[in-house]
Amino acid sequence: MNKHPNSAIPQADPKYKAPALEKGLEILELLSTTQDPMTQSEIARALGRSKNEIFRMLATLVQHGYVSRTQSGEGYSLSLKLFATAQRYSPIVRLLEVATPLMRRATNKVWQSCQIGMENSGSIVIVSSIEAPGNWGLAIRTGSVIGLWNTGTGRVLAAFRSENELEELIRLHQPALGEPELERQIFQSELQDIRNAGFYRNQSDTLVGVTNLSFPIFNPSGEIVAALSCPYLERVDNMKTASIDETEQVFSDVANQLTNYFHGKAIPEDIGA
Repeated sequence: MNKHPNSAIPQADPKYKAPALEKGLEILELLSTTQDPMTQSEIARALGRSKNEIFRMLATLVQHGYVSRTQSGEGYSLSLKLFATAQRYSPIVRLLEVATPLMRRATNKVWQSCQIGMENSGSIVIVSSIEAPGNWGLAIRTGSVIGLWNTGTGRVLAAFRSENELEELIRLHQPALGEPELERQIFQSELQDIRNAGFYRNQSDTLVGVTNLSFPIFNPSGEIVAALSCPYLERVDNMKTASIDETEQVFSDVANQLTNYFHGKAIPEDIGA
């Protein structure tokens, strides 16, 4: 397998600045790192700003309900409003809203199907599937539950976890239809190969003639949240489509775009340790 590490998030200099907004975001990010309320002076000192700079911004954040004051009035802490706001829009919905047009463009470019899989309570579930254009293609139905240790999607979702997380995943997993018994030593070796390569490419363990390509999508904490996969079918007629290497690059780029869009981190060096 060729190495396809997730590309770093570009850090371009912003063309436009909003100083007041920046101060507000700095305060929210600071308060998110501590369980204890902080005084105005402590916040100003931690951010390297004056108390006057912080005063109006704190008052505005309290007014809009994002920051709460202690009963004494001297301490400030995050309220639950940010959490409640985030819960109104499911992370899955956000992922699919961004991913669907990228996936569709990719399938039209390489003439191959693709899907996104996620883990839910030990099950590997296909949450989105895009069929290849033309008359031929292999697509897994949205909502399908597939194997953990006999699919590219399952292997990738398992590979980029800590040992404790992997043990919990294996404990919770109920074998999918047709999934063989786990051969632990082989599985561990496969997961290490995936970590080394940064993605999965191998012959399908389910169907003859299919090569599975699967790529991780990470969140800002460096945790894997989904896998983008392509069951590659090679054409042998006169129809000229993308080679498997070209297809691999296209879907690798899409997975990297999704990781970067959600400000995900590159593959952690200590994963699996």
